[in-house]
Amino acid sequence: MSVLVVGSVALDTVYTPNGNVVDSLGGSASFFSMAARHFAPVQLVAVVGEDFPQEHIDLLGKHEVNLEGLEKAPGETFRWSGRYSEGYVTRETLDTQLNVFASFHPKIPATYADSKFVFLANIDPTLQNDVLDQVKDPQLVVLDTMNFWISGARAELDRIISRVDILLLNDEEAQQLTGKAQLSTAAQEILAMGPKVVIIKKGEHGSMLLTKDWAFLASAYPVENLIDPTGAGDTFAGGFLGYLATQKDFLSRESLRQAAVYGTIMASFTVEAFSLERLTQATPTVVDARVKAFREMTEF
Repeated sequence: MSVLVVGSVALDTVYTPNGNVVDSLGGSASFFSMAARHFAPVQLVAVVGEDFPQEHIDLLGKHEVNLEGLEKAPGETFRWSGRYSEGYVTRETLDTQLNVFASFHPKIPATYADSKFVFLANIDPTLQNDVLDQVKDPQLVVLDTMNFWISGARAELDRIISRVDILLLNDEEAQQLTGKAQLSTAAQEILAMGPKVVIIKKGEHGSMLLTKDWAFLASAYPVENLIDPTGAGDTFAGGFLGYLATQKDFLSRESLRQAAVYGTIMASFTVEAFSLERLTQATPTVVDARVKAFREMTEF
């Protein structure tokens, strides 16, 4: 069953202790798609400018990503630039140029409208609500957000949170959204807002998946050669929802736990190279081998 993603496709310039890259393929929809496509066909909705390289379009298209919803608008593509400190302790945003993304109003193609699995990547909550209005009877909707929307668009954010099944956010965002310092308490507050599941991302410390009745902690996969963490959160979401799209009982405890592991594993590939390089190289055999190794590390 296919997965719909609505988000950004961008050109990233990244400086790290292990090298730099200029105008590489990035954006939430790109990272999500290249992870989710390992499990299910992906239908992408995003916007790029007239300067967007054809080679990036070709890369997405040849990996089972349906680009009917990729709009090319007059102007320049969304660009982001950032620098990671020594040891990857902090990340500094150097420049953000929204360009055509600033006036993006997602239109869901008719062929996408019956999508059953939907990922609303980190965009304006008003647009996320509008997208959900355009989709007919989705079975599972996953939402991502950020601190900017928590502080600047709270009413629309609360509305979309009440309409989705799963919310993804990081630890600081969970605390900001609820005013609760303890993450487990914050998660229960969020669950009371409507979602069935909350996933709190903690970067190199893994993630917490919580429902009203149980919780699951997934550590990060130990990567030996960290290159670029950009896009790891969206890649986690792609592996997570992509796996769930293959499951009949996708909200069962077992399915959700397995999905969190696959999300973790897909994110581990992302950070080993710039842009989508490792995600394009990872074969099903390689993915399964890493899942097996992770399982052996965490069994007790």
